[in-house]
Amino acid sequence: MARILNLETATTNCSVSISEDNEIVSLKENNAMNYSHSEQLHVFIKEALNEASLSFLDLDAVAVSKGPGSYTGLRIGVSAAKGLCFSLDLPLISVPTLQSMASQIKALDGEIVIPVLDARRMEVYSCVFNANYEVVRETRAEIIDESSFDKFLAGSKVHLVGSGAEKCIEVLNHPNMNFDTSIIPSAKEMAQLSFKKFQEGLFEDVAYFEPYYLKDFVLQTKKKG
Repeated sequence: MARILNLETATTNCSVSISEDNEIVSLKENNAMNYSHSEQLHVFIKEALNEASLSFLDLDAVAVSKGPGSYTGLRIGVSAAKGLCFSLDLPLISVPTLQSMASQIKALDGEIVIPVLDARRMEVYSCVFNANYEVVRETRAEIIDESSFDKFLAGSKVHLVGSGAEKCIEVLNHPNMNFDTSIIPSAKEMAQLSFKKFQEGLFEDVAYFEPYYLKDFVLQTKKKG
């Protein structure tokens, strides 16, 4: 049995789960708008372990949401995951944030799932998956306009899900488009993906692994006044 600690901090949702193989045995999360991951993450890790009646020594791997997403959130999650892997000598697994979002939708054969995370202005982070959650189009940062995702709307129902769907609703108007703004990245959906990578031995180099920021971090400073 593989016991995996799953960490999701790519967005406002600070989420921790413990999975045994691909089943969730404990889950702690809080979707707070103030990004309090630095205060909550390690507390949630301990609470999730206690709820599952496990200790750090019972873990077989640590999985972390790799991005894209919040620069600060990703740094906090990856730093925690790498620290645990170093100290406990555990393998590190990375799970694409958008793929775990897509897996929350039960798509029918032929349908398309496009998870979108809100970026600045009219920009989103997006990736396109088929009904088997296989990548049809790679992850990218893109500006939404009336022609976005046209090629996928031609003959298929398209599920556009996530925080970025909110800014798409007013721009994209197509009968094949289904919007769901309630989908957020969560450690709950990481279990099957992290377990599959564990079985296949797809581990990251703990020393050199970095989050998938997708865009360079821009430090915004207040104008003097």
